[in-house]
Amino acid sequence: MTSTPQAGAYTRERVSTAMRVTLLALGSLVLILPFLYMAGTSFKSNAFLFEIPPRLIPEDPTSSNYTTALSSNNFGRYFLNSLYVAVSTTFVVLVLASTMAYAFARFDFPGKRAAFAALLGGLMIPAIIMIVPQFILASDLGLLDSLNGLVLFYSGGAVAFTTFLLRAFFERVPQALDDAMTIDGAGPVRKFVSLYLPLVRPALATAAIFTFLGAWDEFVWALTVIDNPDKRTLPIAIAAFQGQHSTQWGLVFAASMIAIVPVLVVYVVGQRQFIAGIASGAVKD
Repeated sequence: MTSTPQAGAYTRERVSTAMRVTLLALGSLVLILPFLYMAGTSFKSNAFLFEIPPRLIPEDPTSSNYTTALSSNNFGRYFLNSLYVAVSTTFVVLVLASTMAYAFARFDFPGKRAAFAALLGGLMIPAIIMIVPQFILASDLGLLDSLNGLVLFYSGGAVAFTTFLLRAFFERVPQALDDAMTIDGAGPVRKFVSLYLPLVRPALATAAIFTFLGAWDEFVWALTVIDNPDKRTLPIAIAAFQGQHSTQWGLVFAASMIAIVPVLVVYVVGQRQFIAGIASGAVKD
């Protein structure tokens, strides 16, 4: 029997698909393995932390690490502090960036190009270089040891990128819809609320996830400006479990697993919109 060209093409396609699936599965395993190890270690007692060979599933699991993490070092207060800072930062950034992106996308005004270029220029400056001038500014404004100060500086650091991200989505809204609302007597504010925001909702969800994660995980600036133990954020609480001479890895991993929960909730809630935003941003009209 001789194989037909169609059969050969079908076989090659199946082999190619199998290879792609295998590579994706291996890549996914490499990415998820550290998370699985962290989750397993968080349920281990100190006696089994460094067992050879290491086990992903602990032989004698215990929840004592979670109990200790939640009840020590004001962990609950730190968790609420981080939640307040991350949610507030996300709200401020979305409000400012969406209005700025709307203005850059749909209005002509003097200095528009220069203002947008300056906005993009700020993205090219590494954040670590701004630590000293930001600290001086925070001191002059009385924003040291302040959660609202963290919100202000986190928002300032995220609003430029978010504006850049949203501007492209606002520009893709058909001009015909804008003109139709103008004929109906709608002003800029009504068009922004009733037309643009619903249409760019996937982009807003994407921006919200990025902003929330950035504020939730930030460590260096919070460590620099916050001295009051009652106002520290969650990354500082996790770092506190790392002693000077030894590290309680079970506690560190348990605290890290607790810290991941809000991130997972935010992603799961906005997953559909997030994927839609990424997909629509990758397709050129």
